[in-house]
Amino acid sequence: MDLLGGTTILLIICLTLLVTWKMSAAKKKNLPPGPTPLPFIGNVLQVISNNLPERLRKMSDIYGPVFTLYFGSERVVIAYGYEPVKKVLIDNGDDFLDRGRMPSSDKANNKLGVIVSNGERWLQIRRFSLTTLRNFGMGKKSIEEHIQEEAEYLMKELRATKGRPFNPATLCSSATCNVISHILFADRFDYQDEDYIRMLKLLTEAFVLDSSYGGQLYYFIPEFMDFLPGPHKTFFKNWSHIEVYVARKVEEHEKTLDPTNVRDFVDSFLLKMQQEKNNPKTEFTRENLMVTIVDLFTAGTETTSTTLRYLLMVLAEHQAVQAKVHEEIDRVVGRERPPAMKDRPEMPYTEAVIHEAQRFLNLAPLGLARRTRRDVELEGFTIPKGTTVYLVLGSALRDPKQFKTPYKFDPGHFLDENGNFKKNGADMPFSAGKRNCLGEGLARMELFLYTTTILQTFHVKHPPGVTQIDLTPKVSGFGNMPHEADLCFSPR
Repeated sequence: MDLLGGTTILLIICLTLLVTWKMSAAKKKNLPPGPTPLPFIGNVLQVISNNLPERLRKMSDIYGPVFTLYFGSERVVIAYGYEPVKKVLIDNGDDFLDRGRMPSSDKANNKLGVIVSNGERWLQIRRFSLTTLRNFGMGKKSIEEHIQEEAEYLMKELRATKGRPFNPATLCSSATCNVISHILFADRFDYQDEDYIRMLKLLTEAFVLDSSYGGQLYYFIPEFMDFLPGPHKTFFKNWSHIEVYVARKVEEHEKTLDPTNVRDFVDSFLLKMQQEKNNPKTEFTRENLMVTIVDLFTAGTETTSTTLRYLLMVLAEHQAVQAKVHEEIDRVVGRERPPAMKDRPEMPYTEAVIHEAQRFLNLAPLGLARRTRRDVELEGFTIPKGTTVYLVLGSALRDPKQFKTPYKFDPGHFLDENGNFKKNGADMPFSAGKRNCLGEGLARMELFLYTTTILQTFHVKHPPGVTQIDLTPKVSGFGNMPHEADLCFSPR
């Protein structure tokens, strides 16, 4: 017993000295300050929370806009507030261009595709993806017409509810998924397809799991969590189902590929693979195709659908705001034709409401991690080469210096004194700079057309007996996932 006690005391002393030495070395290297980490687990106990963004805000109050945390044994830097986030994304964007360590995404994607890859791989896949997405209509009239057609399917489903309460989550996912599926697979799915609905629910669940306590723990100490049960295991299981679905679609395309009739993104990638089959350094491999499609499919479905349903929840909760949107739609579009993108410049209030809903939702509060390409100076501190940096996008979206009432829903944040739409540099729900979201233009188009088409015909209300919808997140970790809520779509 004495020997065991002496060994334990000696171990504690050694670990304490190690932590003290690390903190002292950090000061000498001019690293940003931060809370003292514990051996092996780092700052996990101080950071993990059911409201991770709020925990980081409090740490910023103590340590400043740039501070250091340890995710297990890995040192990471947090940039908090619009100014430091802007310096990283825009002013010094090339120095922070690489994707930082994100354990769940790294494991799921194996550093392939367009989201977590780096270097020449990222450059080639992103350039190809941008060009191909544009070729198949992204940002053009052709995809606008397709969204308008999909909106009619959505309206048919909403009319069938006859104003009864129902949860629109799956319907929103179906509508947005069919748009990206049209570009990727030249295909759409019936809203009643059970396999399709199941896949969409698995996708939504995966995003929720990634921000849960278990999901956060996986980011902090993945080496330990890989050997333990928990929500992270379900996350990877769900992701594998999505990969199987994508693999099946790719196999169908391989069997029917016709170089004289390129149907979609998958066909374009397959042809690029053929063109580069003799290039030993090519990035256009089947593995990269699979992960790129999963990247585009999941990002193009879940983020837009979650924002759309949250926007509908906000409008049900803010009836005066909804009434102003109704008035603007009636005045600019009327009731005889579907809304179009040409109407957007004439509808500043509606545009402000959509932007404010995205700001208020704060869907990806921590953004996607970056990594320094060299030693970089930031806010007077030195960030060593190879350091993972988390840019808290939510801190820009809720910066009190940029938004008068950052924790209140107010479309006035995006309107000037004359009622015209007003841009704000801190409005970056899609990130900013060279690694901003590939699908930003498509997502904004969908949100405008779906929202205006729905409100042209319907009044979104609380179910009978419900007086308030909870607009706070269901989980708030690396993502803010809203609660699901029943709504009533009553004909106007």
